[in-house]
Amino acid sequence: MKDLLGMMSKAKEMQAKFQAMQEEIANIEASGQAGGGLVQVTLSGKFEMRSLKIDPSLFKEDDVEVLEDLILAAHNDAKSKVEAVMQQKTQELTAGLPIPPGMKLPF
Repeated sequence: MKDLLGMMSKAKEMQAKFQAMQEEIANIEASGQAGGGLVQVTLSGKFEMRSLKIDPSLFKEDDVEVLEDLILAAHNDAKSKVEAVMQQKTQELTAGLPIPPGMKLPF
């Protein structure tokens, strides 16, 4: 019975840590770029686009498709950076816990 109470206490503690980490991740921002910096996108930890910067040299009628591709590439670059921070913070939080490899946590 004592072990069960200890496990429940640890579970509540871990839940509070995960919640704090989720709030921290929600407040981070990551910027991605494409085209050598011609297009820059900044995302929040919830993958919401916070800003978009486009170099004025790209505003030519013939280059619309190129511009669209660069925006997508910059967004994906920023998203991968947010995911990397999330993975790092999760590993720090779960260090030493017997979690099976490949298990995705609830966030």
